[in-house]
Amino acid sequence: MTPTTIKITLKSATTFGRGDGIPGLVDREIEHDANGFPYLRGKTLKGLLAESAENVVFSISQFKNNDETETWRKAKNQLFGIGGRGLEERGILHINDAQLPAELRIAAKDWPKEDMLYSLTGIRRQTAINVDGAPEHASLRSMRVLLPGVTLEAAIQFDQPPTPQQLQLLAAAIMDLRRAGTGRNRGRGWLNAELIGGEPMKTYFEQFKEAI
Repeated sequence: MTPTTIKITLKSATTFGRGDGIPGLVDREIEHDANGFPYLRGKTLKGLLAESAENVVFSISQFKNNDETETWRKAKNQLFGIGGRGLEERGILHINDAQLPAELRIAAKDWPKEDMLYSLTGIRRQTAINVDGAPEHASLRSMRVLLPGVTLEAAIQFDQPPTPQQLQLLAAAIMDLRRAGTGRNRGRGWLNAELIGGEPMKTYFEQFKEAI
């Protein structure tokens, strides 16, 4: 059975930013819809997983010959596509926006937008420090963050049935994905991701380890 969902569980404060803010409240707002439901764009998630898959293939290249490495690179390109090649080589994997679980969205659909945001988020502030250890003038910035424990789910589809190798690589890429969002290189955005709906992800990953 082919997996149908990627589930993300946040383990630290995370901002999936949309590039703007609210004057007087936050300098950087999280991505959210008209109901206040936060989400991560599917295009962004696919890009993060493609980057993780490239990391996996690079690791394989360090101890496998070129022919073996190329079979995994081909699987990566078939899944995620090749950058800059147009629609004809976009890859067979499609990822929807990662949203709150459907049950929660249904239960909270009549909540005021502000209540929904405040129930799942907090505001973090930071300032730049000068060489003397004092705050830089006018450097205070605020950012809304999703709180640890929030889960998001992204439905996935394939243009054609994925091969075992492609599923193994997808599982390895998901295992490699551990941070996302604004500030992911500064300690934020720690997460756990897993495949749902097919074989247990551990099975795919064990098959991956056996294959390499």
